[in-house]
Amino acid sequence: MRKLEKKYKLEGKKVKMDIQELEGKRIAVLLSGGVDSSVVVYEFARLGLHPDCFYIKIGPEEKEDWDCNSEEDLEMATLVARRFGCKLEVIDCHKEYWDQVTRYTMEKVKAGFTPNPDVMCNRLIKFGAFDEKMGHDYDLIATGHYAQTEWIDGRKWLTTSPDPVKDQTDFLAQIYDWQLKKAIFPIGHYEKNEVREIAERENLINAHRKDSQGICFLGNIDYNEYVRRYLGEQIGDVIELETGKKIGEHKGLWFHTIGQRKGLGLGGGPWFVIKKDVTKNILYVSHGYDPATAYKKDFPLHDFHFLTEGITTLPEKITFKIRHTPEYHPATVEQLSDGRCLIHSAENIHGVAPGQFCVVYDEHHHRCFGSGEIALSVDE
Repeated sequence: MRKLEKKYKLEGKKVKMDIQELEGKRIAVLLSGGVDSSVVVYEFARLGLHPDCFYIKIGPEEKEDWDCNSEEDLEMATLVARRFGCKLEVIDCHKEYWDQVTRYTMEKVKAGFTPNPDVMCNRLIKFGAFDEKMGHDYDLIATGHYAQTEWIDGRKWLTTSPDPVKDQTDFLAQIYDWQLKKAIFPIGHYEKNEVREIAERENLINAHRKDSQGICFLGNIDYNEYVRRYLGEQIGDVIELETGKKIGEHKGLWFHTIGQRKGLGLGGGPWFVIKKDVTKNILYVSHGYDPATAYKKDFPLHDFHFLTEGITTLPEKITFKIRHTPEYHPATVEQLSDGRCLIHSAENIHGVAPGQFCVVYDEHHHRCFGSGEIALSVDE
């Protein structure tokens, strides 16, 4: 312990890992080959720690069909682990990903909802399937997420990163409380530019590598192609909500989400997706640059998932977000008799879509309580 404390002081740099949390613990690092998880390994190494590293293998079902960076990812992960004297093992979670995350995604989009496979990937794969296969032998699982944890009144909370653009607490808001207890985010107190600077200063092999823009674990695979592979196409009408006039056709409701403007293929725009009728296979749109029908202030959540053990209620005043953006929106929460809760936003929110996760924070958007799935309103 004293050696670690001394090393922190000698470094004199910005480090916020809880030293007591590390003492005598078996630590596993999920090493993806990207710059963020590589800097995680560096952060441990400069404390004299050499945790076991694991590369989770997923990849598309048929490698030759889709562009995937998995081979390059594994090469980068191997070189980083070797440089810092860490063992690297490949853990195959291919079947679990396609059985669990893909099934969740396809069931939701087919029903007309807007799922988030990255959120469920963290719960089911990174902190789920990995724990079943190997993580159960470790006390702490470290990842390169931009998030933090904090012990408050004897409970471990997920808290936000100082970088509002990169903060990833929203992607972690469905993990279980036991998963949160084991989670550690060694770069969560940094901003992205600081992580890049560390990687460049330490001459990490992937210091200038671009961040992945694709679905969790699937590299640069396009989301619509991912969906098309499983559900194909189903032609239906596009109807203007206000007039009932048919103005075009769509290739499948699952390629569209509420609030969408781009990629509709309609002339005379702009057009916004307002509503889906799954039974009749109709996509409803509104015309204009900022139609009122594209906004909501009040919407219900069901199956709210609390992150922190022992926390079962939400405060009346909160902040929230429904997509991965830097903004947090102030709101109040009303508990309904059927177990759902109703979010009353202080602002009009664009593109509120059933199936999205609404992530709830305290008033100061510091502590994350968890998330609930946006449900259909009574009038939908």
